[in-house]
Amino acid sequence: MAEAVIARARLRPFLAGNPFPHGWTEGLFYREKMRAIHRIAPPSLGPDDRVLEIGGGRSGLAAMLYPGADVTTLDLDPQYAANQPAGARNRFVCGDARALPFADEHFTVVTLFDVLEHILEHEQAAAEALRVTRPGGFVLVSTPAADWHYPMYGWLRRHAPHERELMDEWGHVRRGYTVEELTKLFGAAPVASASFINAATAFYHDVAFSRLGRRSRTLLYAAAAPLVLGAYALHGNRTKGTEIALAWRK
Repeated sequence: MAEAVIARARLRPFLAGNPFPHGWTEGLFYREKMRAIHRIAPPSLGPDDRVLEIGGGRSGLAAMLYPGADVTTLDLDPQYAANQPAGARNRFVCGDARALPFADEHFTVVTLFDVLEHILEHEQAAAEALRVTRPGGFVLVSTPAADWHYPMYGWLRRHAPHERELMDEWGHVRRGYTVEELTKLFGAAPVASASFINAATAFYHDVAFSRLGRRSRTLLYAAAAPLVLGAYALHGNRTKGTEIALAWRK
């Protein structure tokens, strides 16, 4: 008898777990990120495979992506231990991405979702992620592209914080990466990739993080909805995006 497998969550229920309210307007950027991650993630795991989400204290994305899997969430901040996704096989470990407290080749999937751009010593974090991934396993990464800017639409600048202010608030130590930079960082080309937040959907992202009042934001969302939601629906893997998701196989 074949061993049971743990399937990747179906796309619709996975996207329903978007932690941002108003997932079709202010939270659309995160929905786009989740869809890109879903596209590059392995479709199934074995019953004994283990998943590690590095820097996932707030998100719980790995546990939502593989419901029922053995998922460990690691974060530097111990406060996130109290708000992890429910599940008998989910656990939290307080630790540093640059010195993971796990044995070599311990996990089948290791994730770095919007993490590398926050770590000055990103070479150490990438090397550690590869060290704890078993042969044949996957490292999944999402990150801003190296050439993203906020806001994308210049007329919003007078209503928006400077991007340096946002990067400091978000804890970025670098803007982002090119695929070539990440290929060098992980020592190989990715086996799968997807982009997200394109030129049209970036408008909702710009408005969401602006200083505009709720009424003004709502009116702008409504006015731009046909273009933005159409661009979301048509976004494919070859569409240029301001952020990227990639998978490496060890």
